[in-house]
Amino acid sequence: MIILALETSCDETAAAVVRNGTEVLSNVVASQHDLHAEYAGVVPEIASRAHVEAILPTIRESLAHAGVGLGMIDAVAVGNRPGLIGSLLVGVAAAKSLAWSLGKPLVGVDHVRAHLYSGMLRVAELEEPPPPFPHSPGNQHSFGLGLVVSGGHTAMYEVRSWTDITRLGATIDDAMGEAYDKVAAMMGLPHPGGPNVDRLSRSAGANERAFDLPVSRLSPTSLDFSFSGLKTSVLYAIRGVPERAGREKHDAVHTPTAPDQYPSLAAAFQRAACTAITLKLQRAIDQARERGAVYRALFTGGGVTANSRLRDDLQAFAAHNALHLRLPHLAYCMDNAAMIGGLGYHLLQSGQTDGLDLQAVPTTA
Repeated sequence: MIILALETSCDETAAAVVRNGTEVLSNVVASQHDLHAEYAGVVPEIASRAHVEAILPTIRESLAHAGVGLGMIDAVAVGNRPGLIGSLLVGVAAAKSLAWSLGKPLVGVDHVRAHLYSGMLRVAELEEPPPPFPHSPGNQHSFGLGLVVSGGHTAMYEVRSWTDITRLGATIDDAMGEAYDKVAAMMGLPHPGGPNVDRLSRSAGANERAFDLPVSRLSPTSLDFSFSGLKTSVLYAIRGVPERAGREKHDAVHTPTAPDQYPSLAAAFQRAACTAITLKLQRAIDQARERGAVYRALFTGGGVTANSRLRDDLQAFAAHNALHLRLPHLAYCMDNAAMIGGLGYHLLQSGQTDGLDLQAVPTTA
């Protein structure tokens, strides 16, 4: 089965052709980084207008790269939630038009859940398909644990199958990627900030123990995330801590951090942020065990899974807990349409299709 997939949830115009859920025949992404760089963040109106200009050329390029004509398409999948509403509308309108004109099924896909699936996609140089969804023989309570970490979302999921996914916890404030971008802005690093913080943290002489930054835990049983306190701690480390009432408002308790210490501060920030992730993953495993469930796999996705420290920590965590880790190839960490086509295949196989009344929805399920 060949699916043409579209993704326009934020600032990437993407189209892909995916066969049987895992074989990526093409994966084309038109980035808008240059358009938003001067604003150090995504401007919704600029993003939606750029999608309008890029959507048709991106679709044509994906079909050409795949060597597939429209007549060979079996279905059209589109990321219809969550995201910037103006951006989503462009992709949804294009997908509806294609499905109607071709007389093919239309499948709406949750963008965040598609990130969970991204580790199942085959890269061109690999011949072997990924293993099937891991279950323990004879154990009906054996599931997968899912983690999505991106600029807009940080959440954990219980993955019973690719059509049965339940959210366990999510960020109550900043997403992990958003915190990275804001820390980068504090340090004067260019947009997109996450990769630049990662590179800075790996500078020669960087010491992740030079700064004692907090690891968010919330309540002892919480599976939610919070990164605003960590972000504020970095701000105070850079600028100094303001005195309390009764003294000059902008006086600082200590001298602000010199720029030559930013590599160590970036490394300390990464250590605290990634520790918060693995801490909550461990809590989820422990809580599952208490109710008689077992996680056999860890499915991960989202732009922050391209981060070198997080990838190392997830690999060590999975090994320690005997989890089969599905870590996306770097090409599939960022927003892309291949993951939409991959998950869309499973939705279609289970009979889940949408009509031409499919709506763009800014929130996730």
